[in-house]
Amino acid sequence: MADITIVNLNMLYVRYYDTVERERHLPLGPLYVTRALEDAGFNVDFRDYQLHDAPEPFDSAEMVRFLADPAPVVGFSCMANLLPFTLLAMREFKRIYPDRTLILAGVGPKSVEELILRRFPWVDIIVRGEAERSAPLLLGALKNGASLHQVPGISFRDGDTVVHTERPERITDLDALPPPAYHRVDLSRYSGFNMITSRGCPYPCTFCSVAPIWDLRPVHRSPRSIVSEIAELWRRGAELILFQDEFFVSSRSQVLAFCRELQQAGLSIMWKAFGRINLTDVDMMDEMAKSGCVEIRFGVESGSDRVLRLVKKGFSAADSIRVARQACDRFRRVDLFYVWGFPFETMQDFYQSVFQMVSFRMMGARILPSMLCLLPQTEIFREHVRTERLQFAPDLMPEYMVTGHEVSRFAHVEIPERHRGIFQFIQQNPDVFPGFFHLDLEGNIRPKLRILQEFGFYPASDEELIQMESCGAHSPRLNASQKVDLATRAS
Repeated sequence: MADITIVNLNMLYVRYYDTVERERHLPLGPLYVTRALEDAGFNVDFRDYQLHDAPEPFDSAEMVRFLADPAPVVGFSCMANLLPFTLLAMREFKRIYPDRTLILAGVGPKSVEELILRRFPWVDIIVRGEAERSAPLLLGALKNGASLHQVPGISFRDGDTVVHTERPERITDLDALPPPAYHRVDLSRYSGFNMITSRGCPYPCTFCSVAPIWDLRPVHRSPRSIVSEIAELWRRGAELILFQDEFFVSSRSQVLAFCRELQQAGLSIMWKAFGRINLTDVDMMDEMAKSGCVEIRFGVESGSDRVLRLVKKGFSAADSIRVARQACDRFRRVDLFYVWGFPFETMQDFYQSVFQMVSFRMMGARILPSMLCLLPQTEIFREHVRTERLQFAPDLMPEYMVTGHEVSRFAHVEIPERHRGIFQFIQQNPDVFPGFFHLDLEGNIRPKLRILQEFGFYPASDEELIQMESCGAHSPRLNASQKVDLATRAS
């Protein structure tokens, strides 16, 4: 009998007008927690909803069927885009299994824990922050009927009061963490192999929803630890690794030490990573390419120095031009991410971004613009958003908030009638789900979208959609063009 059932609900599932794009990614967070619980002596029933094949996965009844015969405690892990679906599925699950204790975890409920616990009584507990330490303590308390007040890093109801216990100290020695519970999954069923080399980023970019989760404090793994995990994945069939953390390029010395360690290991492995404009130089990129890096990704965000200053990015437009050009000369693929639709972004600022995007596209970089996503843990949300000003557009959603319920044509979406209820749920709770909403649709968002469509950065028709690649923001795979390119270079 399992002590806990953990279900991963982090999914990349996008419906287009006649196809579904579905990538299955290793659920690293839940697998780290599963390993910590197992090492503490608990029996974990781990289930990954990504792997569940169903004609209609986004149905609460389907989720309940997937979780048949659960343990006494059930933990749900999700990101912000699937938080609405997760909450509704938990409601249905609680109706069928009223005696189970339901835990919500992952980055989805970040900064709205109090609202969720006050508004949705079927959620019993929310776990905040790193759970490798708090999860065993929580499960032990639940199993023994002990008080939850002494468990760090959780939120729960005590009568009419919502209690938020103190967060545990950050884990500073990532090398001491055991690897994720890879033994609990069939690695061949996933689209690719992703890893982390660090947790946290020190840069206070005002729109970023990730760095605040880690309190703007980065912690790094040693090159030896990273290469040891790569070697294990390589033995299991990995050909390409995607480093998911946003602060892989933390310092020149850290990156060069990793590249030397990887080359000395003699592994025939390719890898992708996120870089940072102001921390990346030519010598570093040369060493990265020599050690197997086939793709580097930069968050450029804007071509306007004014906007870059306002969002506290830490570099200039000229820096972006210099580093992106150097990267295009060295890597088989360069991805440049932009954010548009800032409430303080004038049309002059926006045109500077568009001009830069066009220039980089001509250099051969892949340009990945994303509509601003207003998540509650960000500084830009705290400074600029009032709930009464939020606007919902049923035909328009930020890229990172696409849920899989809608039919997507990139910026334009359509809501099928059978899923209309979930978007009504979103509209009824804008303070819980602000990432689905916009500021100044007609004056700020739609005019800029039309310009991006004119320049070919968003499809304006189904014919253009067919010819476009997916965003690739999370993809650990090689696409067809990369495979051909690599084969050509190898010969």
